[in-house]
This record gives sequence, structure tokens and C-alpha cells, in this order.
Amino acid sequence: MSESKTILITGGCGFIGSNLVRLAHQEGFHVVNLDKLTYAGNRDSLLDVEAHPGTTFVQGDICDVSLVRQLLETYRPAGILHLAAESHVDRSIDGPEEFIQTNIVGTHRLLAAALTFWKSLPEPEKASFRFLHVSTDEVFGSMGPEGFFNESTPYDPRSPYSASKASSDHLVRAYGHTYGLPVLVTNCSNNYGPYQFPEKLIPLVINSAIRNKPLPVYGDGGNIRDWLYVEDHCRALLEVFENGKPGETYTIGGHSEKTNLEIVRAICAILDDLHPRSDGKSYAEQITFVPDRPGHDRRYAIDASKITAELGWAPQRSFDQGLRQTVRWTLDNQTWVENILTGNYCMERLGTLKGAETP
Repeated sequence: MSESKTILITGGCGFIGSNLVRLAHQEGFHVVNLDKLTYAGNRDSLLDVEAHPGTTFVQGDICDVSLVRQLLETYRPAGILHLAAESHVDRSIDGPEEFIQTNIVGTHRLLAAALTFWKSLPEPEKASFRFLHVSTDEVFGSMGPEGFFNESTPYDPRSPYSASKASSDHLVRAYGHTYGLPVLVTNCSNNYGPYQFPEKLIPLVINSAIRNKPLPVYGDGGNIRDWLYVEDHCRALLEVFENGKPGETYTIGGHSEKTNLEIVRAICAILDDLHPRSDGKSYAEQITFVPDRPGHDRRYAIDASKITAELGWAPQRSFDQGLRQTVRWTLDNQTWVENILTGNYCMERLGTLKGAETP
């Protein structure tokens, strides 16, 4: 980056958000981090960053238009990187209402505030402003055994979560098409890495294993996801923000398709090496097959050739490298994990329909 820029990141205390705030800070951006601090928002994830100048934390809701407008007028950012979202499929099955409010209503209100601010900017600030919306490959639905999602794949969301993200994607593109707001959309594959809330597969398995808990595998364990190390994803986001073409979509993947059962077994093998069980047995003995998630998509796979060809981005870590780093980080940061597990989340299973909302 040739000169210091101020950017507004929403959801900067979440998993991907905290990693993005850290990378943006390292790259010389001044970051204004707006986060509501819901259950998955954790300021402890940014203690090392907030100890230095160059980041500003604001606790607040993207649905609060007056707050967002105040932040835009006060800090006058060069753009918005929008990551604030409810993101866990199982939680969306139990309680879709929060997903509708945050992911759809919140995105709309953020867009409305951004549009007003953007219109007020003089040139060249107006020409350089960007609104980057960070989304998911889950909006494309379930893929068969062959082929890949890309920027032209039709939408076919299957869960309340993916439906809410699909709606927010459409809203962002509509603001670009109708009002001229310079928007960008990214759809990424499954992220993993440091600071991930332990309800997600990889941290759940690591933390359950070392606590001698069962390692739940949904269905037959054959559901396939493309895995992307979070720091590689964050590099892609900054590249799109800085050099992507307004109005364009970029799919971001890790070129690492794995079944859920492969993931669990790989984690067990790494733990057998780094943190052996006291009885000498393998952690794989804790694997337990449980009833599948309702509406569980079978396979996701990303074609990331566009962002590679146009912006020169490619993942830097292999899955084996990234997974081992993630296991090591989790073992070394159990205080961070314990601070979460002493709250309202105790690694219980969600999304079974038993506790789902009814209209």
C-alpha cells in the first residue's frame, strides 16, 4: 500500500474479522473496527493489535444507521469491508430470526449509510471509495461430485444462514447497479485457523479431543468442503479491496477439498503427535457418528481462477501446513478457549430442530 488509508471493518472481532484487522494493521491501514460483540465477537482476539496505535474499536450494531453515519463522517474511511454477520448454519436452524436481522436488514442499513456518505465525497475520494461485501460459497447450494462454484454459478441456498447471505449479496449488487455505489462481492470457501469460535468443525474437534469428549461426525462423514486458511483469505480480501474492479464478484477457495471424516482423522493424527493421550491410544477412538444436520449440503468446491488471473492471488499454505499450525495454535492458546467455554457456549450440539424457532 503506497499511503496510509483508513478503512471501516464491520465484525472485526469475529474469526475472519480479527484476522483481517490484524493483517490490515500490519499492512499500514488505520482500521476502525465496528463490532456488536455478540457471542462470537471477542476483543481478546485483538489484544496484540489494540495495544498499538492504528486501530479504533467501536462497539455497535450495523443496524444502527445513526451510529454508522457518525463513524463515516468522523473517520471518513476510504472504504468499508463488511464482515459482520451471523454465520453458523446450525444456529440458523435453531433461530433464523437473528440471521435475517443482521445479515439482511443490517447489510441494507449499512449500504444505505454508505451510499449517503459516498455521494457526499469530493473527487477523487468518491472515485476511490469501495464497499467490499464478504460472503460465502454456501449461497450456491449443494454441488454434485464434479464441477466447481465460480462467479457465474446460480444461487441455490439451502439453509436459513445461506439464504440470508444470498439476500445480502443481492442487495449489495443492487446498490451497485441502481445507485452506482462501487461495490465488490467475494464468496469464500470454509475458513480455518487461529481465533475461530469453537462451535465450528476444526476447533470443535481439537478442543473436544483434548477434553476427552466424543468427536461428533455428522451422517457418514462424507460431506465435502474446500478449506481455506484464514490468513490466505484475508490477503485475498485486501487484494480485492485495493485492486478489484467495482461491480465484480470474486470466488476465493483454498484448493483443498476434504470430507469431514478426513478432517477429523487428520486432526486426531496431529494431536497424537503433538499432544498424546495419557493412555497411549489414538484420539481417533473418540470419533462418534451422529445423525446428520437437517438439509446438510453434500459438497462445496471453489474455482478461484478469476482472482488468480486478475489479481495474482493464490493460497500460500497447503492444508496440511495450515491444519498443523491451527492445532498448535489451539493447544498454545487454551486460555483464550477457556474464556469462551466459561460463557454461554459449552460445545453442545446445535441445529437438531429440537430447539428451533417456530413462526
